[in-house]
Amino acid sequence: MSDKLNDLLERLKTQQRMLILAMAEHTGLPAGSALRQVSELENVIAAVEAVAGEEAERARQVSNKL
Repeated sequence: MSDKLNDLLERLKTQQRMLILAMAEHTGLPAGSALRQVSELENVIAAVEAVAGEEAERARQVSNKL
């Protein structure tokens, strides 16, 4: 499961980076929709990192019991 979570995390981060770099190409402020996309991606990235951390902790607990 951790490989799948890591893959998802990398895809999310890549998408967020691409949006930010695209926004940097234009002068002026980015569109509100683009800012919302970056913000939403940041929230999902944080959630995936939290779940990955929980999964890693569960795996450690299981291995310690063996």
